[in-house]
Amino acid sequence: MEQRRPARRNWLLVLDGLADPVSRSRDFTHRALTAWHWLPAATAEGRQAAEDVVLLVSEVVANACLHGGGAGALVLDCTPERLRIEVTDINPAPPVPAGSGGGRRRSAGAGWPGGYGLLIVDRLAREWGSRPGAAGKCVWLEVPCPPGTRCPPAGRDRAGFSGGSPARR
Repeated sequence: MEQRRPARRNWLLVLDGLADPVSRSRDFTHRALTAWHWLPAATAEGRQAAEDVVLLVSEVVANACLHGGGAGALVLDCTPERLRIEVTDINPAPPVPAGSGGGRRRSAGAGWPGGYGLLIVDRLAREWGSRPGAAGKCVWLEVPCPPGTRCPPAGRDRAGFSGGSPARR
């Protein structure tokens, strides 16, 4: 009989220099969610939670590529209570949601697609924010874990990337 080791709490993917970092991040996240028993989920709620996480990772990594000078790393940190997603980039400017007045829109016009990734993050994440890094910033977000998630308890297997203040909703 095959014995399985417990899933690691922290998963790190270095994105700097990778071709197609968004797709690679989605695949990486899918593997982590499977290890933590988010997938295959027995309930519709669990499947939806996993799909939301993959969407959130895609949005934050794409934003790092488009607006942050390139994504540096993706960290997934799971506890029984929450999943924290962190993406680093080299732009020190904090992210600005579309329509907040602080961001620049493309000169092509308001009818162009895009610019709504942070609105998706704000809608799906329990909380999110950013913090300065040594060379740029880290954008982070947290979502609650569905029942049945098998992550090691807090305090074990720390990657050292957590921190920052939550965005108030």
